[in-house]
Amino acid sequence: MTSGSVIKRWAHSRIQNLTAYAVAPAEGLIKLDAMENPYVWDRELKDAWLEELRHVSLNRYPDGQALGLAKTLRQVFEVPRKLDILLGNGSDELIQMVSMTVGGPGRTMLAPEPSFSMYRVIAAITGSDYVATPRKDDFSIDTEALLDAIEKHDPCCVFLANPNNPTGNVCTHEAIDQIARRCSGMVVVDEAYHAFSGQSFLDQAPAYDNVVVMRTLSKLGLAGLRLGFLSGHPDVIETLNKVRLPYNINSMTQMSVEFALRQMDWFDDKSRLICDARATLFESLKKISGITAYPSAANFILFRVPAGTGDSVHADLQRQGVLVKNLNGAHPLLTDSLRVTVSTPLENAAFVDALNDSLG
Repeated sequence: MTSGSVIKRWAHSRIQNLTAYAVAPAEGLIKLDAMENPYVWDRELKDAWLEELRHVSLNRYPDGQALGLAKTLRQVFEVPRKLDILLGNGSDELIQMVSMTVGGPGRTMLAPEPSFSMYRVIAAITGSDYVATPRKDDFSIDTEALLDAIEKHDPCCVFLANPNNPTGNVCTHEAIDQIARRCSGMVVVDEAYHAFSGQSFLDQAPAYDNVVVMRTLSKLGLAGLRLGFLSGHPDVIETLNKVRLPYNINSMTQMSVEFALRQMDWFDDKSRLICDARATLFESLKKISGITAYPSAANFILFRVPAGTGDSVHADLQRQGVLVKNLNGAHPLLTDSLRVTVSTPLENAAFVDALNDSLG
């Protein structure tokens, strides 16, 4: 039996119909496509971190529940005492844990789109039905349409990216409250970009049995370590923990993040720099003829180029050595839209110059 026949007979059609997650090559380019923090530790901090890593016992399994790290995360991010914490290998694994726990054939997951693509992908992997509700032209959530969908589909889970990726806008706490009260299933408030938004639902979460707040340290500046955490009602976290794979947070990540969290002043300072740079970049984009830039509470800006030029502008930026995210074709509301990571003033200026050149 050939490998092709094995796949044809046994691989679920929903898996065969997926496309593997692709990462654009970025060697030699100014990389502004993945919302990464552009700042790196100086030599003194790096040396101190490497000294810490000397004490990691690579021959031993890591702390299975990363209890020490969870305690530190609770303290640093002021997680309310009534909530428990679950750690994941990035937010993606946490989304997968949620989907495995409450999703599956015959169950429906909801998210207002356009939004983070992995909600739809992981729903498909787990065999869940997925319903996308609309956003308005300004990318705000059509709350009435979402509430109607909750009434119609009784979803097992609703994903709310706040701020939203790729649009950068926030969901009001009033809307989250309405959705949580109307939904019998889990409501995941995805705060991947909380460091740049100046607001959070974490303090309100203890009032709800069905709300979990998800964070990642990737956008803060630790993307290479792949760590996310979910905060929610103890009963919910206890159940989600049952599908967590053993030793999912490796020893190097646990010790590295513990070290990093002792340097929060450094990370907070860099977040402020990015927010300042975001304001400057937004104003620069608004001055370019033919460009529509959308306000953002994240570390990226969505912008629309002249009709019919999305793909060509993206390609020309790359030709000039600047890589941004091409969202043209990803959703009807994103036609001719590109997304750029807010970086250092120097890289932001290089991007603006390249964009001006691309537009002629």
